[in-house]
Amino acid sequence: MTSMLTRIIRDLPASSAWAARVSARSLSCSSQLQAAAVQPKSKKTLAKSGVKNIVVVEGVRIPFLQSGTSYADLMPHDLARAALQGLLNRTSVPRDVVDYIVYGTVIQEVKTSNVAREAALGAGFSDKTPAHTVTMACISSNQAMTTGVGMIAAGQCDVVVAGGVELMSDVPIRHSRKMRKTMLTLNRAKTLGQKLSLISKIRPDYFAPELPAVAEFSTNETMGHSADRLAAAFAVSRVEQDEYALRSHTLAKKAQDGGLLLDVVPFKVPGKDTVTKDNGIRPSSMEQMGKLKPSFVKPYGTVTAANSSFLTDGASAILLMSEEKALAMGYKPKAYLRDFVYVSQDPKDQLLLGPTYATPKVLEKAGLTMADIDAFEFHEAFAGQILANLKAMDSDWFAQNYMGRKSKVGAPPLEKFNTWGGSLSLGHPFAATGCRLVITAAHRLKKEGGQYGLVAACAAGGQGHAMIVELYPQ
Repeated sequence: MTSMLTRIIRDLPASSAWAARVSARSLSCSSQLQAAAVQPKSKKTLAKSGVKNIVVVEGVRIPFLQSGTSYADLMPHDLARAALQGLLNRTSVPRDVVDYIVYGTVIQEVKTSNVAREAALGAGFSDKTPAHTVTMACISSNQAMTTGVGMIAAGQCDVVVAGGVELMSDVPIRHSRKMRKTMLTLNRAKTLGQKLSLISKIRPDYFAPELPAVAEFSTNETMGHSADRLAAAFAVSRVEQDEYALRSHTLAKKAQDGGLLLDVVPFKVPGKDTVTKDNGIRPSSMEQMGKLKPSFVKPYGTVTAANSSFLTDGASAILLMSEEKALAMGYKPKAYLRDFVYVSQDPKDQLLLGPTYATPKVLEKAGLTMADIDAFEFHEAFAGQILANLKAMDSDWFAQNYMGRKSKVGAPPLEKFNTWGGSLSLGHPFAATGCRLVITAAHRLKKEGGQYGLVAACAAGGQGHAMIVELYPQ
């Protein structure tokens, strides 16, 4: 696939719009990005006859922290509980009004396999409120939200809380298969002789643990290795990746200092200080980033620690209601959740191209074009992944040969794209990112005077998601 995809780059004119957008000037935190004009929109609403309007009342997250820092001694349900309590505190929604709770997680803690229920009980929700946990890799909280949307649209619920949590500071590390089998058999042994016989069979290699890895089960390839191959296939250079990563951190720092990250709620960590902001934002320099060695494909790869999202602890929560219910309770919603799609591709060569496939589908479903979108919020797993997606979206050849489409959908303009930072800088707790994308899109639309936002993300397994967010009338 690498040789085929490289034809995309060869066939694009050097003066193409994409070439201009990926220049160092465009990728830097330029004055164009810093001073986007606020122009109120007057487009039609996406309300559909006979279909309930579902609104975002509020969305919050605890600060996203690098793994191994302030959250290291906690459990996933502790983080989820904190996010849920933050949502309750900000909205003052009566706990018994919530009809259902859906939470996403990827790396499950075996003691709290249904983390949604444990976190809900810990946060003080009614024990009569059902809760379940979903998992869909990096789009787990996206799935939690759309599950809630479906429940409300079907008339089963009026109020749903969705969210996601990930704690990478303490992931399950298993005994080897041989040791697990021996221990389970030992547990069933009845006599001392039987137990001693089993123990005598244990060999040193039994003690080798099974360490978790961010790798595809079907291909046994790590996501970073796949990102490196994808970047190579689309001729995304190391310099371009570092420039984009620097842009993400610079814009995140500006948003953080400017008080734009309104979804962040403080969290008093038991036995420690109160955490108030994300700690992974680290604007550097091209010179410093250029000194790092490749992390996956060595020695000639282009994906490094600086242009990849880092292992992150965090949790998010979002309050969804039918518009009728929200207004009856006196709330002013932030946004409507409109059309959404899920897609899946070949997990070997197109693992991280979910946004490319999902974006045109959700636009067609909503009856919109790229020009109608005022704010793009895409998950940044790797800088190379983002830039490869933008190149694929801007390629007629890729659209025709891989997507079965007549023409390209077009790449989002950078002045509308992740302008408050992204997963590279803010962090990426796998199952919590989706809610961050949605509430950030809503906040950006209000701040910038836009009407439509497009949220998109890739996920392990070659899957992806996209959703249209519409600003609630001001």
